[in-house]
Amino acid sequence: MNSSDLSALATESTNPATANLDQMATRALVEAINQEDAKVAAAVALALPEIAEVIDRAAERMRHGGRLIYFGAGTSGRLGVLDASECPPTFSVPPGLVIGLMAGGDTALRNSVEAVEDQPEAGASDLKSIHLTADDTVVGLTASGRTPYVIGGLRYARSVEALTVGIACNQPAELSEVADISILAPVGPEVLSGSTRLKSGTAQKMVLNMLSTGIMVRLGKTYGNLMIDVRPTNAKLRVRAVRLLRQLSGLSEADVQQLLIASGWEVKTGLVMAKLGCSAEEARRRLAEAGGFVRKVIE
Repeated sequence: MNSSDLSALATESTNPATANLDQMATRALVEAINQEDAKVAAAVALALPEIAEVIDRAAERMRHGGRLIYFGAGTSGRLGVLDASECPPTFSVPPGLVIGLMAGGDTALRNSVEAVEDQPEAGASDLKSIHLTADDTVVGLTASGRTPYVIGGLRYARSVEALTVGIACNQPAELSEVADISILAPVGPEVLSGSTRLKSGTAQKMVLNMLSTGIMVRLGKTYGNLMIDVRPTNAKLRVRAVRLLRQLSGLSEADVQQLLIASGWEVKTGLVMAKLGCSAEEARRRLAEAGGFVRKVIE
C-alpha cells in the first residue's frame, strides 16, 4: 500500500473539526470527541439491512452445526476476540461456537504485532487451522476495508464456501470484492487522524453487539429481553440467575434456589420445571424438541 492509496481513505484523512486538537482546552477536547462519537450510530444505521441479513443467514448455518468466526488485525481483531469471549458466559454456548482470531495470535492481544496484518497468507492460515467448513460464517473486521490479512482470509473462506462477511468503516471498501455481505459504516475522519481505534472501533463494536445478540436471539438464547441462558459461573451471575427465575416464575427465593440446584443452575431448564412441574430431565427433553426456545415449551 502506498501513501496515496492510504490518504484516499476517509478514515485516514484529517478531520477539520479537530485540526487544532493540541491547542484545545480539555473541556473543548472531550466535547469534540463526544460530538464525533455521536455520528457513529448514524453511520452504523446505514448498514442495518446487511446486519439483519447476516444474523438470519448465520443463525441458520449455526442451527446445522456451523460456527461464527471473527478475525482481524489490531483494534479490529481485538474487538472480535472480545465479542467471541463474552458469548459463552452470556448465552451458555460452548467456547468453540463463536471464535475470535487475531493477526499475530494471542500475543497480539496485548502487544503490537502489526506486520502480520500485511500478510494475506496469514489470514488464510489462521482459518485453515480451525478446520473451516461450508457451514461456518466468517466475519472479517478491518476499519480500512483493505487489510491484507483480512482479504486473504476472506478469499480462503469463500473457497470453502463458508458465508463471508466483511465489516469496514470506509465506503467503498476492497473487502466488498471478496465478501458475500459487506457491512460498511462510513464514520469519516477520526478525531486523531488515522487512529481507527476511535470512531471506527466504536462502530465495529456496535455492529458486533448486534450480530452476536441478534444471532443468539434467533437461536433461542433469550426469553423476551432476558438472558435466560446465562451461565452462572460466579456470585454475581448466580444472583442474576435467581433474580431471573424469581421474576419469571413468581416463586420464592428458597424455591428458586432449589430449582436451580436441581437443574444444575440452568435457568432455562429451571423455568420449564417451574412452569410445567416436571423434572430437569423432562424439561431438557422438551427444550431440545423445541430447538431451545423456552417460549415454545411453556406457552
